[in-house]
Amino acid sequence: MNIKTASIQFPAPAILVASCFTLFLTGCGSLAPEPFQSEEVRERVKQDRIEMYADQEPINAPITFNEAAARALKYNLDYRLKLMETALSQSLHDVSTYEMLPRVVAGAGYVWRSNDSGGQSIGIESGIQTLSPSTSQERDRTLSNLTFSWSVLDFGVSYYRAQQKADQVLMAEERRRKVAQNVLQDVRNSYWRAVGAQNLVGRVDSLIERVHKALDNAKRIENEGLMPQQEVLAYQRALLDAVNLLTLRRQDIELARAELNALMSIPPGTPYTLANEKETALPAVPRNYEQLELLALQNRPEIMEEWYRRRVTENDIKAAKLLLWPNLSADAGLQYDSNKYNYNSDWTDVGVRLSWNVLKLTQYPSLNRAQENQNKTDDMRRMALSMAVLTQVRVGIQRYDLSLAELEFNEESLRVDQRLLNYAKSAEHSKFDSELEVIRSEARALLAEYQRYASYSNAQAAWGRVYNSVGLDVLPATIENHDVKTLAMAIGNTMQQWQQVVFKTPGKN
Repeated sequence: MNIKTASIQFPAPAILVASCFTLFLTGCGSLAPEPFQSEEVRERVKQDRIEMYADQEPINAPITFNEAAARALKYNLDYRLKLMETALSQSLHDVSTYEMLPRVVAGAGYVWRSNDSGGQSIGIESGIQTLSPSTSQERDRTLSNLTFSWSVLDFGVSYYRAQQKADQVLMAEERRRKVAQNVLQDVRNSYWRAVGAQNLVGRVDSLIERVHKALDNAKRIENEGLMPQQEVLAYQRALLDAVNLLTLRRQDIELARAELNALMSIPPGTPYTLANEKETALPAVPRNYEQLELLALQNRPEIMEEWYRRRVTENDIKAAKLLLWPNLSADAGLQYDSNKYNYNSDWTDVGVRLSWNVLKLTQYPSLNRAQENQNKTDDMRRMALSMAVLTQVRVGIQRYDLSLAELEFNEESLRVDQRLLNYAKSAEHSKFDSELEVIRSEARALLAEYQRYASYSNAQAAWGRVYNSVGLDVLPATIENHDVKTLAMAIGNTMQQWQQVVFKTPGKN
């Protein structure tokens, strides 16, 4: 008996589909973790360092306070991040508005099957086949369509989602305002500390060098036995105390400049000088508490952000409630089928449908309770934040008042220490004793001068906290040119206007 093996011939489309499926499975099996290579990491770090300091205006002159603030707001990475977040929120809002449009879908395709589609007819009563099997469809055919569809519920939900995106744009803008205010406050503190550091660093280094020479001289005198050991040790102790205090202040000086560099996004080690400008006159302590508190409640970015967040949550509930009601949808489309057995190869169809999941109405009472509780929670969060803001205004003014008193005290201490230094220099008798007294007097005077710079910086920072507690904007509404000098001028004019109009306090001369 001969057995013949039948061979099955698969059509080309089937082979193509099988090949694609095999490639898909192979690709899925190769998705293993793939860490970045060392070279990729080094390249990323190199590129990031370039991008961090890219497109910055060169520093060609000493930097004033307003220019430092302008550079910080223009190049500070945290502020630039908030600008990007605001732009992203605006883009997402623009995208969400298109979700309200009807759907217009174009489609095309190719269909193939391995055998004929057919059917037969059997009598209901007799059960006898009345027609031989036949087909009205080709084995392969092409399809195309253009369909328009619109849903009332989809439109309503998209409308509320677009409103949420719009509110999120406003929330991002409030966060940007807050970062700008914080950046200005940090610059206000760091700049004046850095100015004091710039004026004192050379003198501190020189005095430290003199102290070390005096220590070496004292050790020589001790070794030679030229003075009683107790006196020499007391002398060394006094010198070491002076070195310790000066070294601590030296560290503070270095940190102040480093902080300012970070705020302005200046590369570490970049040489520049701060303008030797006259210290800005500090305003008097404001006494219009109620007006400032009202302005704070109206302008603080945190409160405004919470208020916008309340609208976002309200729209969430509104969208959920909308889905409880009937949905009306309309469809219209242009269709084409290449099937040669069709009497009409192209046609238009139109349809209207009404659907309603009645059981969803049971969610309505729960949604009402959720909305009520959410509104109460949002209101309570905003009121708690408002209370904290009112406290910040009062405490900020009190701290500013105390900082002015501290500044006045340190200015008086500086005058006394400078007079003591003059007496020490003019009352030189024995070289050994006078040298110690002059060094100690110079150290005290230098430390007093540093403390005076620090207290002035603290007063500026305290005034900045008062400014921030009211929520006043740093930048004007519009700026024609965003170069550093124009931006610095705009910042200075804006702060001066706020000081004259809102705080209504004359400057302290």
